[in-house]
Amino acid sequence: MPSESRRRLSRCRRESLQALRSSGKGRLCYHRDWLLRGEGVLEERASTPQLSSYAGWVVDHVLPHTQENLSASETSTSSSSTSGLDQPSFVPRSPIRSLAFSPASPRTPATPGGTKGTRESQHTEPMLLRSSRGIEVEGCIRMYELVHRMQGTEGLRLWQEEQERKVRALSEMASEQLKRFDERKEREHRKEFQDLREVLDKSSREALAQQEKLKAEHRHRAEILHLKLWEAEQQRLRREEGQLRLRSLYALQEELLHLNQQLDSVGQHRDPKVDLLALRSRGKQLRGLISGIIRTTTENGVPTAEDQAVAESALQEMRDLLTEARACEDKRRRQDEEEARVKRQDTQVQQRPEVHNECPAPSQGPGGTRSEGLQVKVQDSTMQWHQQLQEASRQCVLAFEGLTGSKDSQVKKIKMDLQKAATIPVSQISTIAGSKLKEIFDKIHNLLSGKPVPSGGRSVSVTLNPQGLDFVQYKLAEKFVKQGEEEVASHHEAAFPIAALASGIWELHPRVGDLILAHLHKNCPYSVPLYPAFREGMALEDYQRMLGYQVKDSKVEQQDRFLKCMSGMMRLYAAIIQLRWPYGTRREVHPHGLNHGWRWLAQILNMEPLPDVTATLLLDFLELCGNALMKQYQAQFWKMMLLIKEDYCPRIEAITSSGQMGSFIRLKRFLEECLQRKEVPVPNGFLTSSFWRS
Repeated sequence: MPSESRRRLSRCRRESLQALRSSGKGRLCYHRDWLLRGEGVLEERASTPQLSSYAGWVVDHVLPHTQENLSASETSTSSSSTSGLDQPSFVPRSPIRSLAFSPASPRTPATPGGTKGTRESQHTEPMLLRSSRGIEVEGCIRMYELVHRMQGTEGLRLWQEEQERKVRALSEMASEQLKRFDERKEREHRKEFQDLREVLDKSSREALAQQEKLKAEHRHRAEILHLKLWEAEQQRLRREEGQLRLRSLYALQEELLHLNQQLDSVGQHRDPKVDLLALRSRGKQLRGLISGIIRTTTENGVPTAEDQAVAESALQEMRDLLTEARACEDKRRRQDEEEARVKRQDTQVQQRPEVHNECPAPSQGPGGTRSEGLQVKVQDSTMQWHQQLQEASRQCVLAFEGLTGSKDSQVKKIKMDLQKAATIPVSQISTIAGSKLKEIFDKIHNLLSGKPVPSGGRSVSVTLNPQGLDFVQYKLAEKFVKQGEEEVASHHEAAFPIAALASGIWELHPRVGDLILAHLHKNCPYSVPLYPAFREGMALEDYQRMLGYQVKDSKVEQQDRFLKCMSGMMRLYAAIIQLRWPYGTRREVHPHGLNHGWRWLAQILNMEPLPDVTATLLLDFLELCGNALMKQYQAQFWKMMLLIKEDYCPRIEAITSSGQMGSFIRLKRFLEECLQRKEVPVPNGFLTSSFWRS
């Protein structure tokens, strides 16, 4: 029955396909990228294909059922074979089973025997049939595997060729990109190298330019330095030459003053004639000329050769004047002698011999006075007093030399505390109230008396060091004079409270007063009064310091500053001699009262005036002390004022240049106003009784 046979064959196929799907190979997963799994897959493809283990099961279970219908038409068998060949992938292969059922299999044992041989003979024909079918199935399977392997190999070959083409394309593209990358990097490197070379060239050019510039600057600076050195050397030579010229000018001035004194002494025992008066007037002009030259060179620098030539010509002219004056005096004396001789002869002829008349006395000036020249040097007694004060100051410095020269930190601390305790209270003096001034006085008095005083948060006493008292007295006196030089010079009314306190300390501690005078005379020699003389071999800077100028780094202070400092110290001195401390017990006399001021005024008027300095200091003294001198000396004071106006002012005017007439005009106006009103005004800032009650 063909339909039944077809159904069985179809069922067999389904079972075969189901068995193949259930096999291990049927359960494998195939991937498109199987080539990427490695070389194992290729080796597996290249190996000899073998039947699956399921091929025997197919032969055992499928083929026996198909043998029952072998009597069917050949078409069914062919159809079955064709169907088996059409789907070889669904028939499992088993090389073991195929070999077992193969008719030529050498493994079939030849078992002699009855039953067993019969059994084997009974099954020999079916086994042969199954072996033939198995061979057919195995061939189909092998053919399918071969076809599949050929297709896989071809696909693999095509895929490999495609991949090789892609790889070659990618390789070529990568090579091209790498080439372009290398070219770009090479261009970049070439550009960087070019830029670097340009930068280096530019830096080299800039360095060369900078080097040339530095060389030029160095040459310029070297030239400037050489020029400065040359100028400094020239300036040093000019300074040395100027110092020599200035010393020569001082020597010429001294000689000219000496000649002027001789000129004034010529004919002083008789009435001077017109020619002698003219010579003396010319001598005063020459003296003022040299004084003006020296003052101008002191302010502006070193004297020039023209100044020295003018001074030498003035000195020569003074010598000629003295020679002419002496010649006139000799001529006049001879004329007087001749006249006396003739008169005696006439008298002898006219009178009797027994009558004798004495020769008349030399004629005198008006009022029985005679004109005398002014002094250049201070009186011997005043000079001796000045030297004693300076020696006392030097002895005081030597007394505390161990304190100032000690390197012990404790001693240095004591020295600083004592200096602050002595100087700070003096700096606090003001015109606020008398009670404040009394507190300062008590603090200074207690310090000098050996009592402890507060200073900087600590208690300080002169008993802390054996040399403490000498040190405090010296520093206190120095500070008083320093206040006059600085504070009083700027604020004239500050002279009175400082002078009052200094006067009170002077009464209780006389040594402090002597040290004040020593410092005052040293810083302001005109308060002696003293005009220091220039000695041979003395340095110019030392002489300027002796005159009161401050010299720092070979530079002399300006004339205005110098006059201001001298004025401040002179005002302080004029205030001290007229004031007394109002508190406590007073002595009968002032330790340095108005009599010393009268002595100073008399001595300054007996000395040759100095340009600008004499007028300034004289005006300061009279403004501060004139009212007190007027009250004490009365008529004598007014005679002194008249003498200054009529006799001394013309002398000052004769030596004062047109650019220095300010102080002289103020002095002259002050004298005229006082003489006109017959009163000297009370100075500004004078301490009244209301101040001491405040």
